[in-house]
Amino acid sequence: MPADSPGRQRVTRLRPVVLAGALVLLLAVLLGSVLLGAVDLGTGRVLGEVWAELTGGRSPLSTQETAILWQLRVPRVVLGALVGAALASSGAAYQGVFRNPLADPYLLGAAAGAGMTTTIVVVFFPVLAAQTSNFVGPLPLAAFVGAVGGVTLTWLLGRSAGGRGGTATLVLAGVAVTAFLTAVQTFVQQLNTDTLQRIYSWMLGGLATTGWHNVLLAMPYIVVGAAVLCGSARLLDVLALGDDEAAALGVRPARARLAVLGAASLATAGAVAVSGLIGFVGIVVPHVIRLLFGGSYRVVVPLSLIGGAIFVVAADVVARTVLAPAELPIGVVTAFTGAPFFMVVLRANRARLR
Repeated sequence: MPADSPGRQRVTRLRPVVLAGALVLLLAVLLGSVLLGAVDLGTGRVLGEVWAELTGGRSPLSTQETAILWQLRVPRVVLGALVGAALASSGAAYQGVFRNPLADPYLLGAAAGAGMTTTIVVVFFPVLAAQTSNFVGPLPLAAFVGAVGGVTLTWLLGRSAGGRGGTATLVLAGVAVTAFLTAVQTFVQQLNTDTLQRIYSWMLGGLATTGWHNVLLAMPYIVVGAAVLCGSARLLDVLALGDDEAAALGVRPARARLAVLGAASLATAGAVAVSGLIGFVGIVVPHVIRLLFGGSYRVVVPLSLIGGAIFVVAADVVARTVLAPAELPIGVVTAFTGAPFFMVVLRANRARLR
């Protein structure tokens, strides 16, 4: 997909008014998600509770309602924002590194690799998987190793099969690697049927949480990865010019790609470890940002960060309310949106697939 439409001036800087608008929209979605739930807390009463917390005043909520707000809804909303920001910004970074509009944490095998290693830890090292006191836990570490391994396998397979690793070759390599890693994961989980329900629910994606543990578990990985990606946005713009041009400007393409891939895999691992497999976020959000604001990564990466948070939190609202009191896996909701969008993107890039 072209970065910018013909005759349109290329936007290379993020305008303050655009950033402010995105942040306002994010705050509105976060507030709406906190207010929606099986128990109606009321907008005024929730705002009164927040004000009471800030000023030390008296809360209009009961003890039970306060626990629902701060131990169930707010952690879930924050977790959704972190996961969405990680997946969308990682998708934008993968697309920039591989110069491939179809690159995505899930299509490149990052999520499948993270899922496989996480399942191995749950099945063979249940004591480690059950640890809740570590700020940096074993599950995100295992997911990071798997994510890096999955992307590396996809890249190597694509290079060996297609020489320069074109769009079609990379996508097919990602499909093959994802299928293989998913098969390994399925085999491992069959070795311990006691974990089937837990792993199956995790594979469908979800943000269920009963406190702040998952938020604290994923936060260091996502924050560090996202910060590096935002700081590397200018490098991605330079890499888009080609390796020779990048080298002439003083950039070492190999090192730059390695740093960006590491940061994107780190953020993806943190997200996958706590939310499971929530697909298509890394495809949908960066492409919408490009369509609206142009193709410069100094615009795409930070807005994908915010847009991903909006998308996943909004999808979680749908997952919680469309079949209430039952709850849909959030991965199902994002797939309903993302699969048709992916087909549109695939059709728009059909010339590159030949």
